[in-house]
Amino acid sequence: MTRAKSGLLFCSLLVACGPAQTTTTPPAPTASATATTGAPEPAVAFDLLAPWTGPYDGVPPWDHTEDTAAFRPAFDAAIDKWLAEVKAIANSSEPATFDNTVAALDLSGRPLDRVSTLFFTLASSRNTPAVQKLTGVVRPKMSKAQDEVFFDTKLFERITKVYEARESLKPQQKRLVEKTYEDFVRRGAKLTPDQQKRMGEINARLATLFTDFGNRVQADEDSTVKLTEKDLAGLPKALVGVYEAAAKERKLEGYAVVNTRSAVDPFLTFSANRALREKVWRAFVDRGDHGDANDTNEIITRIVALRAERAKLLGYASHAHWRMSDTMAKDPQKAMKLMNEVWPVAKKRVREEVADMQRLAKKLGDDITIEPWDYRYYMEKVRKERFDLDQNEIKQYFVLDNIVQASYYMAERLYGYGFKEITGTVPTFHPDQRVFEVVNKADGSHVGLLYRDDFARQYKRSGAWMNTSRSPYAAGGGSTPIVTNNNNFTKGKAGEPVLISLDDASTLFHEFGHALHYLSMKVEYPSLTETPRDFVEFPSQVHENWVLTADVLDKFARHYETKKPMPKELIDKVMKARTFNQGFATVEYLSAALVDMALHTDPNGKVDPDAFEKATTKQLGMPREIVLRHRLPQFNHLFTSDAYSAGYYSYLWSDVMAADAWLAFEEKGDPWHPATAAAFIKHILSTGNATDRNEAYRAFRGRDPKVQALLKNRGFL
Repeated sequence: MTRAKSGLLFCSLLVACGPAQTTTTPPAPTASATATTGAPEPAVAFDLLAPWTGPYDGVPPWDHTEDTAAFRPAFDAAIDKWLAEVKAIANSSEPATFDNTVAALDLSGRPLDRVSTLFFTLASSRNTPAVQKLTGVVRPKMSKAQDEVFFDTKLFERITKVYEARESLKPQQKRLVEKTYEDFVRRGAKLTPDQQKRMGEINARLATLFTDFGNRVQADEDSTVKLTEKDLAGLPKALVGVYEAAAKERKLEGYAVVNTRSAVDPFLTFSANRALREKVWRAFVDRGDHGDANDTNEIITRIVALRAERAKLLGYASHAHWRMSDTMAKDPQKAMKLMNEVWPVAKKRVREEVADMQRLAKKLGDDITIEPWDYRYYMEKVRKERFDLDQNEIKQYFVLDNIVQASYYMAERLYGYGFKEITGTVPTFHPDQRVFEVVNKADGSHVGLLYRDDFARQYKRSGAWMNTSRSPYAAGGGSTPIVTNNNNFTKGKAGEPVLISLDDASTLFHEFGHALHYLSMKVEYPSLTETPRDFVEFPSQVHENWVLTADVLDKFARHYETKKPMPKELIDKVMKARTFNQGFATVEYLSAALVDMALHTDPNGKVDPDAFEKATTKQLGMPREIVLRHRLPQFNHLFTSDAYSAGYYSYLWSDVMAADAWLAFEEKGDPWHPATAAAFIKHILSTGNATDRNEAYRAFRGRDPKVQALLKNRGFL
């Protein structure tokens, strides 16, 4: 999955995550005041723009976010405050310097950051109809305000003066000046007034379309496929409990498969009812593509056209060239070169996997041809036959709470962090949330806060992500990090432990890797916490490797009933099966990345999404037994913001680095090798984007990453 920084969704380098400052909460009306007036005084409205109060340098006031309507005037006021700050910087009579122009700009907009953090976190995690409606109002306003800043001629003139004198600055100052200048150019600072007017119109329209797309997909994901007792054949007892709980939550009879990946994938893996597998599969892969009120195809057509027009306006060959200009790859052809190295070997492995499944189906007397809704089901049977490995058996050793503790154990051994639960002492926006203070174990000093939101529920977006409520940096008084790991694990019956799969455990470690990245940063300025899109997944992906280390399994992979550790025989089976089904996993993901790049390198921007997807996958030679991990009509990465557009390749780009970085530990013969861990946090995690990320990797590894490590990890060599 992917990292979604809900709190910073619209924070560019201009809207910094400012440090919380101490403030005094307005006092409640006193009894004497009430008596004097003869009537109760109205409650004082909570100031959503105010610096956060409480312990740990201030915490998000989630207990004051129920009144959705209060966000609208808060945004209006925050935007006005920010624009006034920016105007003061632009119109200063003082000569432009780093401090009074670039640094001041980077530290501006703290009230807007605070209200944005609160609201856009809710838009991902508690996206009620009221929040959805307000998002459609707020996003265009935010887009207009950002354009007003990027199009400010006087401001850009001052930035340019600092940029031209940047060689005299300190390294992080120079880095920030270059990022600021380049970002202004990418956002239209050099365009003519007429061109800027049109670009502003494009950005405003895109903001509305992004919101509409996300809301329509969520509506489809809130649907269910209902089950009765006769539909449960093959489903493990724990999974039946999950579907029963989902039905109960929605006040339905029987059982319900919610139309999200965390519910659908296990159903497709274990259900013995082929017709029902097809029904559940079609509902899932056709999200946003039903030709009804939630259909997204027309929205995609508009988004792609507007992106192409904007790229042309800015002088780029395509949207992909514009979007990738600030990434590690820089050019679409470099990303395509990597993807085309992996694609043929992944397809070859799929042919082998399908042949194995077809053989086993025949052996079992199933007169079928493997279809996409059969892949996971027969894949699991091949796994059992080849490795005598049952996913349900593994799951009994992966209790959610234990795996959470395992991730903390990893962080302590590698980086010296400790985690103290403080749930109940600070506000949360949902009862399921847990909160942990992160400290340096050596001296007990405060590092930051980690919120956990692990369970699926209605109005929560699907998938897994990390968002940052407050970024770490030193300037302007400093700011300590607050991060949230979001998952969509499914709860079983009340009182029963939550068992997760090995894939789920990897996802948990992945998102925790994002959190460790932000908890470990030590940079001067807010914008230097934002890394390139094709680097940002690297720290999360490399941390997945520790799930199956011997110490983690021995200490935390304990049977949910007996509490005994996973037996060596089972561990050996798991390790032997590590590269199993990598053809499917790689093709499912990589095909989506290739379609994304093809869509956004076309300069014309004219597209019929369904026809384009069909034609492109045919050209790629897509195996008929697999569909894109995210078909275009539900591809939130691409169409709810610009962030991952022409950027879905970044998971593979980052994974090359992750595999090569893990090899550094393997070469030492120790996954906990202290010097290697110290080098990783020094060069990779702590530096944010304060240095060039290609140079940072070379500083850690002594060379550029090699793709061979990734091919080996996936069993392709």
